[in-house]
Amino acid sequence: MSGIEVITFGCRLNTYESEVMKAQAEKAGLNNAILVNTCAVTGEAVRQARQAIRRARRDNPHARIIVTGCAAQTEKQTFAEMAEVDAVLGNEEKLSSASYRSLPDFGVSAEEKLRVNDIMSVKATAPQMVRHIDGHVRAFIQVQNGCDHRCTFCIIPYGRGNSRSVPMGAVVDQARRLADSGYREIVLTGVDATSYGGDLPGAPTLGLLAKTLLKQIPDIRRLRLSSIDSIEADAHLMGLIAEEPRFMPHLHLSLQHGDDLILKRMKRRHLRADALRFIAEARRLRPEMSFGADMIAGFPTETEEMFGNAVRLAEEAAIAHLHVFPYSPRPGTPAARMPQLDRSLVKDRAARLRATGHRLHQSHLDGMVGTRQWLLVENNGLAHTENFTLVAAAGLRPGELVPATITGHNGKHLDMQLTAAAA
Repeated sequence: MSGIEVITFGCRLNTYESEVMKAQAEKAGLNNAILVNTCAVTGEAVRQARQAIRRARRDNPHARIIVTGCAAQTEKQTFAEMAEVDAVLGNEEKLSSASYRSLPDFGVSAEEKLRVNDIMSVKATAPQMVRHIDGHVRAFIQVQNGCDHRCTFCIIPYGRGNSRSVPMGAVVDQARRLADSGYREIVLTGVDATSYGGDLPGAPTLGLLAKTLLKQIPDIRRLRLSSIDSIEADAHLMGLIAEEPRFMPHLHLSLQHGDDLILKRMKRRHLRADALRFIAEARRLRPEMSFGADMIAGFPTETEEMFGNAVRLAEEAAIAHLHVFPYSPRPGTPAARMPQLDRSLVKDRAARLRATGHRLHQSHLDGMVGTRQWLLVENNGLAHTENFTLVAAAGLRPGELVPATITGHNGKHLDMQLTAAAA
């Protein structure tokens, strides 16, 4: 091979950072290299990364393989000891061209491979400018990194460090650059995005940032947020939901569970009633609002009754896009030291919660039939509605915004008929 290939795992923030990594590596003159941007959210994510590294080495025996991302930050020795790996960069180092200029030669020891600093020592997030997000018709912008909270199941703060925000002016500049490049939709991303601004002068909020972007950049046709913590939603955000048609009616919530005792043992900051209250208020302000959510099945000490509360929360909230994670113990987290459930029970509960999610998604698709929607056409023959529902859109040009009437669905995505744009 020649050039630089990037293999990305995990979240939208990683997708954005992969573009930055590639640009910085090219700036440093790196060639014939594979950058693997890993995720540490579950043990399975780490396993998949290791598998991809071995496959990349088999397919490209002479390429230089550089591993980075959250798993490289939290399990640096694991990757350094892999014979297939030439270098390991931390989450801060991966964004600097200097890191790629100072890579060690082939055949060095595991210790010499490491370029991973103490992520907790990083106090600021520098703005990273990109004009293009490879393979995506929606553009992602990193507005925040790290997390000050310590949920008992989560290893991510140890891979990302404490919360730090990108100054608002830099975010506006990046959004304008992407809008000028032709992106119709922009997604604001972060590790704990709703904590945005707490470390900046004047403590601006995520809602104020989103409001400012839409006011200052009329060419942004659609604005989305990545996963948010509803307990941190501010008045500006609620105002956007109520009044701004360019703010998309879909939010992905970090719910994690529906039982109050489990939520406390997870060290979450919301209770069941808080989540339901936020969802009800958002729907009151914007009836077409849809919700996605992350939920964990089989958390330590979870009883059948507690699990039932999680299922009922998903049902009461009518979560249209439910992402279910079977609990995965992460070494170094408090939950890993709690009494664990049998793995077969964890998998069974995850399957049952996914079945609930499937049923809720079918109900959501049914409710979309007959509605008129604006669709953003993706690269894979599909499109997304404003409330983030997939629609079959074969033959349409990627990146195009088109009006359509929803005519039915096949259980996975909606079918549509193109219509004339409203006057």
